[in-house]
Amino acid sequence: MKHFSLFLAFLLFNSCQYFEKQVPSEKELLQKELKSINWKEVDEYPSVVDCEKIGNKQKRRECFFEIMAQLIQEKLDIDSLSILYPELDTIQVKVTVFPDATMKFEPQFSKDSVAYDTIKIDSILHARLVDFPKVNPAIKRGIPVKTQFILPVILKAKE
Repeated sequence: MKHFSLFLAFLLFNSCQYFEKQVPSEKELLQKELKSINWKEVDEYPSVVDCEKIGNKQKRRECFFEIMAQLIQEKLDIDSLSILYPELDTIQVKVTVFPDATMKFEPQFSKDSVAYDTIKIDSILHARLVDFPKVNPAIKRGIPVKTQFILPVILKAKE
């Protein structure tokens, strides 16, 4: 029995080499990790204070979009866009939220926008779309990242 235990121990120590695996290099691991990341999705969407308490990721995103669209509409309601361009009922606004929590707004005009003075509309938007509440940037793997999205803003006619 003693010889059998020694033989078994000898076999056990020598068989470890069969279980060794090739360790991948840092570059291989990095490339594998980079390929596994979905770069089109963020872990957390941009947010404002009113939406922070919502736990569901999708509902928090919807809350943020609704509040931003509402704020943009309120800021544009006090202007004469709807009087100058009564046929213009909706403007697509591209909103960029930068990692440092600053925002940039750019109107997106359709191909038939030759009927509008796009430069004048752009200047009105840049003049009105200021002084927004603090926006927390989107988060990807714990790091603030830049995000862009397009919001349809409905212009209400003045009565």
